[in-house]
Amino acid sequence: MKPQDAPRARTPRLSIRRMRALAIIALSLTLGACMQPWQAFQPGADQSAIVARFGEPKEVYDLPNGNKHLLWPTRPFGETTVGAEISPDGKLVNLDQMLTDQNFARVIVGQWTKHDIQITFGLPEETAYFPLMKREVWSYRYMQANVWYRLYHFYFDDQGVVRMTQTTEDPLHDPTRRFPF
Repeated sequence: MKPQDAPRARTPRLSIRRMRALAIIALSLTLGACMQPWQAFQPGADQSAIVARFGEPKEVYDLPNGNKHLLWPTRPFGETTVGAEISPDGKLVNLDQMLTDQNFARVIVGQWTKHDIQITFGLPEETAYFPLMKREVWSYRYMQANVWYRLYHFYFDDQGVVRMTQTTEDPLHDPTRRFPF
C-alpha cells in the first residue's frame, strides 16, 4: 500500500457558522465575567429587585426632581459606592458606580455644595479642616480608571460651596508607607 493510498484520519471541520457561534459564546462568557453587579439592571426594574440584590441601602436621599437616591457604600476601605436613582413609583431610573472620574467630573466648582456632594456620592470616607485655608475637605476612596487606588478630595469654603477638587494617591495602598515589620 502506497502512502498516498493510506486511509486518512478524519478531522472534524468546523463550518463558518459553528466557528461564529463558538466565537459569540466565548465573547459572551468573557464579557459576562467582566460585568459588574450594577450593570445587571435595566431602567424600569423594580426597587425591590435591586434591594434583594444589594441589601437595604446604607444611605437614602431625596433628589430635587422627586426621585430618591439609594446608596450602598463600601467604606471605610472599599472603593465603590453603588447608587440607584428610584422614581416615586419605585422604578429604577439609573444604577451606577458613583465613585468614578466621570461622575467626579460632573461636579461644578463654585456651584455644588456639601449637600450636592452628599446626595450624589454619599458620606465621605474622611473629613478634615485646614484653618489657614479656611477649607473643609471631604475625601472619597476610589479606583481611578479601575487601576489606581486614589483619594478624591472636595474642598469647601465656610458657606459649604466646593472651591477646589484634588486627586491624590491612596496611602492605604502605598507600599512605601506600610509598617516595616
